[in-house]
Amino acid sequence: MASEARPRPLVIGHRGAPGYRPEHSRSGYELAFALGADSVEPDVVASKDGILVVRHENEISGTTDVASRAEFAHLRATKTIDGDEHTGWFTEDFTWEELSTLRVRERLPMIRPSSASFDGKQGILRLADLAVLVDAASEQQGRPLGMTVEIKHATHFDALGLPLDELVATELDDAGWGSGRPLIVESFEKTVLAGVSARGLEAEFVYLVERSGAAADVVARDGASAITYAEELSDGGLDALAVLVDGVSADKTLVLSLDEDGVATGATDLVSRLHARGLTAYAWTLRPENRFLSAGFRRGPADAFGDWASEFAVILGTGIDGVFLDHPDLGVAARDALDDRAGVRRGPDGDGVGGRR
Repeated sequence: MASEARPRPLVIGHRGAPGYRPEHSRSGYELAFALGADSVEPDVVASKDGILVVRHENEISGTTDVASRAEFAHLRATKTIDGDEHTGWFTEDFTWEELSTLRVRERLPMIRPSSASFDGKQGILRLADLAVLVDAASEQQGRPLGMTVEIKHATHFDALGLPLDELVATELDDAGWGSGRPLIVESFEKTVLAGVSARGLEAEFVYLVERSGAAADVVARDGASAITYAEELSDGGLDALAVLVDGVSADKTLVLSLDEDGVATGATDLVSRLHARGLTAYAWTLRPENRFLSAGFRRGPADAFGDWASEFAVILGTGIDGVFLDHPDLGVAARDALDDRAGVRRGPDGDGVGGRR
């Protein structure tokens, strides 16, 4: 059965609001909701003692002050994570008590110096902390706000005896997010999505795909013969995915039709192909700075804002179910502009109420 697109696409605060505050910080998540986000996206990894912490990666030297903390110098290590070698400090080598002493930092300080001005002011959050924050924001705004929980490096953690499917399902259930909540669970690995679903957690399970390469869990199982993301997005691949997951979240360049110079000439048919198979469709990550925009939308210096509104409009115009943004307010503005062009009336809280003006 064909999927019906949401009446209005979700605006999802990608790691909070990292265009304005350090990613995954408390103030970043609070700001995301204040700017109109419908959901926020925490990346989830684990500590040595099995506590789920909210960090973009398990290697944390780029987003915390750990490299300057002499008491943790001995924990610096080199590891191979999902086939890539990394040197730094890894959450699985710290207890939560140790991680809780660290301060968060902006990951892209040269691009976002305003966000970097908040470095050192806040600590790391646990997933449980974020669940409480979302509950409070929902009550304050009088509308159901969501979480889009991304499980990171599940195969790696499973090998360490830290099964993220079990930990995530238990944590969310204990926090009251086990059923009836606007919850999305996503991962680049289908295995962990299946594991969480099998534990009875009620959520929308979404498979993340990149423009190239293959999923880490599939590579770990099948080696060089692993099916690629491109193959999974073929018609046959999507038919298979429709049995396993509820939706697909794609690199935005898979939604944009790009010529050989990287200039967007419109949109691909990916969203309609997903909807035709009953799958929801999402895109990541929409950012306004020229360095992140497709070539045809760049205007001026690399770190200045380009014609983000036009790029966002192409993506939202596909009927997509949600988009991930570093600046949630720009997503709200782009969605409102789409409503205006379609003649959709908005209520006093900004929500579309159907019909034409």
